[in-house]
Amino acid sequence: MSATTMSPALPAAGGFTPGLLPPMLPSPQAPERALAGTRTRRKHAALAVLSALAALLLFTALAFHGYVAWVIAHPYVPALYSNPKIAQGLDYSDVSFPSKSGRTTVHGWYIPAVGAETHSDRTVVFSHGYGANREETWVPMYELAALLNRLHYNVFMFDYGYASSGQRSPATGGKEESQQLLAAVNYARSQGADEVVVWGFSMGAGTALQAALQTDSTDSIDAMILDSTFLPSSDSLYNNVRQYMDLPKYPSIPIIEWMLPFFTGVNFNQLPVEQVLQTTYDMPLFIMHGTADAKAPVATAEQVSASQYNSLSREWIVEGGMHEMLFRTHPKEYIQRAALFLSQVDAARKSTSAA
Repeated sequence: MSATTMSPALPAAGGFTPGLLPPMLPSPQAPERALAGTRTRRKHAALAVLSALAALLLFTALAFHGYVAWVIAHPYVPALYSNPKIAQGLDYSDVSFPSKSGRTTVHGWYIPAVGAETHSDRTVVFSHGYGANREETWVPMYELAALLNRLHYNVFMFDYGYASSGQRSPATGGKEESQQLLAAVNYARSQGADEVVVWGFSMGAGTALQAALQTDSTDSIDAMILDSTFLPSSDSLYNNVRQYMDLPKYPSIPIIEWMLPFFTGVNFNQLPVEQVLQTTYDMPLFIMHGTADAKAPVATAEQVSASQYNSLSREWIVEGGMHEMLFRTHPKEYIQRAALFLSQVDAARKSTSAA
């Protein structure tokens, strides 16, 4: 019996031992693919960060302009600090009534005339400016009320809704404020006034012009004195915003105007500004304005004045005069001109009644 030599079989050239896997060598393209994937992930991460940053900046810008719009709709107005009796020794009554629209309530002081006669059929209704209340100290209202009282006029001082001593409502650029003013005129009529003159300041003057477009037999206005007339427009809004912060007109003003209706319920682009500028009013207007008015351009007063044909209407353009500061800088001339206008309006009314 021969011995058989057992030797392991060798794999064929280029082959593998059965049952064994070849070693896993890296592909030459793997590092490049890994590097490309890393770059892609970094790009996506960078885009995500930039998108989040852009969204944050956009949100911040919108929130900031929204805050500006909210402040415009809800201006800070201090509480009443006095009353006619304390300030000038004038007897008065606290009154309140709904606006003509019925949406808001008007709160005010009715100051009856004093003098030789027991009753006066002439009343001046003060229409205060934006950011102030019925006291409007820089005009100043109490001194004018005392002057009118001595001239035997009843005086009615009231707050617009955004300055109300009761429940405040947003400023609407004159839309609801004109309804409040018409209710005040109606109240003066109900107290026996046969002649009602509205004396407006700044936005209160612009509101008076808006109200005059809507009068009827119960709230008709016989004459208006308009000091530093302000009308809400994109330009006037921009001029006033710039008094407090240096914002670009575009896109800030369009954004603010877009946001205002959310807080006021009123689209300012639909206010009758152009109609006010072009209307020839039946009643006489005394328009006074300063050439250095930074809040309401003198061109507004000049344009309104140019449309008037009543023989008693007039304008007083004060060189270098500032917004609502005409009384303080020219007190004697201011009073003389206003008193002369009132006397001529009263004389014309009496002449018409006697005819």
